[in-house]
Amino acid sequence: MTVSTTISLQHLVDGLWISGSGEELRSVNPARPRIIVAQGGSATHADVDTAVAAAARAQAGWAATPMRQRGVLLLAAADVLERNADGWGLDLAAEEGKTKAEGVAEVRRAAQILRYYGNEGDRQSGEIYASPRAGEQILVTRKAVGVVGVITPFNFPIAIPAWKIAPALIYGNTVVWKPASTVPLLALRLAAALNSVGLPSGVLNLLIGGTSVGDRIVNHPAVDAITFTGSTGIGRRIAATAAARGVPVQAELGGKNAAVVLDDADIDLAVEQVMLGAFRSSGQKCTATSRLIVTDGIADTFLRTLAERVSALKVGDPAEEDTELGPVVSDAAQRMISAGIERAIGQGATTLAVGQTPAQGPLADGYFISPTVMELGNQPADIWTEELFGPVLAVRRAPGAAEAFALANDNEFGLSAAVFTQDVTRALEAVEQIDVGVLHINSESAGADPHVPFGGAKKSGLGPKEQGGAAREFYTHTTTVYLRGGAPRS
Repeated sequence: MTVSTTISLQHLVDGLWISGSGEELRSVNPARPRIIVAQGGSATHADVDTAVAAAARAQAGWAATPMRQRGVLLLAAADVLERNADGWGLDLAAEEGKTKAEGVAEVRRAAQILRYYGNEGDRQSGEIYASPRAGEQILVTRKAVGVVGVITPFNFPIAIPAWKIAPALIYGNTVVWKPASTVPLLALRLAAALNSVGLPSGVLNLLIGGTSVGDRIVNHPAVDAITFTGSTGIGRRIAATAAARGVPVQAELGGKNAAVVLDDADIDLAVEQVMLGAFRSSGQKCTATSRLIVTDGIADTFLRTLAERVSALKVGDPAEEDTELGPVVSDAAQRMISAGIERAIGQGATTLAVGQTPAQGPLADGYFISPTVMELGNQPADIWTEELFGPVLAVRRAPGAAEAFALANDNEFGLSAAVFTQDVTRALEAVEQIDVGVLHINSESAGADPHVPFGGAKKSGLGPKEQGGAAREFYTHTTTVYLRGGAPRS
C-alpha cells in the first residue's frame, strides 16, 4: 500500500499499537507540502517510561532465546520488506523526498541488512585462548548490554534504523526506538514488519516524537546503551549526558566529505561518481560529497564537464521515473541551505553551475534547492568547513596530489572521502594520508555495505563502528571465562 490518504501515527509499546496523547505531529510531502503524509499525537514521557519498563522485562527472555531463533525472525521480517519494496519505496519518496528509485533501493537495503544479521547464528560467537595453566581453557564469551535506546535521523528512514535495530536484536538486546519526527511513516512500516513476524512483546518499542522524547530515552536510568545518528551538536550532547551516568554511546555524526580528482583520473568516471556523491538524495547523506578538489592539470576540463551535467539535472517530483533530484526534507532545511549558499557568495565563492527547480505549478511550493557548484580561491569560507546537508558542492584547485590530500584533510570531520586516480601509487598514498573512516578509490564517497565496518574518524563519530562484525563491539560486552575442572572422579 502507498500513501493516498493521511496515515494516523501510532506507537508500538510492549507489543501494542497505541495512539499518542502528546503534541500533534504532522509529516508533509516535501515536494507538495500541502499534502499531509502522516499525522497524530506524539509519545509522552509516560509512554517512554512504559516502553523502557517493557523492554527491561523482556530482555532476559529474549537474550535466552537461541541466536538462531532470533535470526529466523529477522529473516522473516526481511521477506516482508522485500515484498513491499516498491510500495514502501514510493512512500519513502513521498515522505522524505529522495527519488522513487532511491526509496525502493533503500527498502531493499534494509532487507539486506536484516538478512545479514539474521544469519549471525551461523558465525563465530566467541573465542578460546590457551591458558598457561594445565587443565584450563580461557573462553571469551559475549552477552547483550541490555536495553538499547535507538535514535535515528530523517535521511535514511528505514535503512539506518535497520542497521541499528538488527544487530541490537540479534545479540539479545531489547530496543526503545525514536525516529526523526519528520519521517514517521517508514518507521511505522519497519516496526510493523518486525512486529508481524512474532517478536515477543517489549522486545521492540517505537516512540515517535520530538526532542523531549529523545531526551527522556537518553536520560532514562533503565536504558543501558544509546546508539545515535544525526547532527554533531546533538550527538555530543547525548554523549556527554550518557557519560555522566556511565552509559556507552555509539554516535555517527557529521561529515564534510571530499572527492579528490587527480590529473590521471578517468574524467568521465570521475564526473559521474562526483555527481552521484554530491547530488543523489539531494545531498542529504552524511557521506555525500560536499567538497571537490581537482588538480590543476585537468581542472578546467573537469569543471566544465561537471557544470554542464549539473545544469542539465532533472529536479522535480521524486515519484516521477525521470526525476534525478527531489526536494530537501523540510522548509527549515531549505532555508538553512539557501542561507549557506548566500553566505558563500558573500565570502567570495564563484558560482560555476546552478540547476533548475520547479518555479510554477503543483511543485512551486516544494522544498527544492537548485543543485549548485561553487568554486573557492584560497580565502576562508564556511561552505568549506560547515555541513550544509544539501545539493551544494564547494570546489578548490590543487597543484598536485600532496596538496590535494592536504586539502581533503582540512576539516574537523573525517567520515568518508573519494579519490580518483589510475596510479596505484597515488591510491596507496591516499590510503595512508587521508584520515577518514571510509575511503573510496574511483567511486563516489557515499555508500556502505552491511558486512564491513562503517563510521568516521576525527569528529565524525564516537564509540565503536557500525555494521558488519564491528557492531558486536557495541551491542555486546565480553566475559572472559577461566574454565578449569576439578580432579577426575575415580
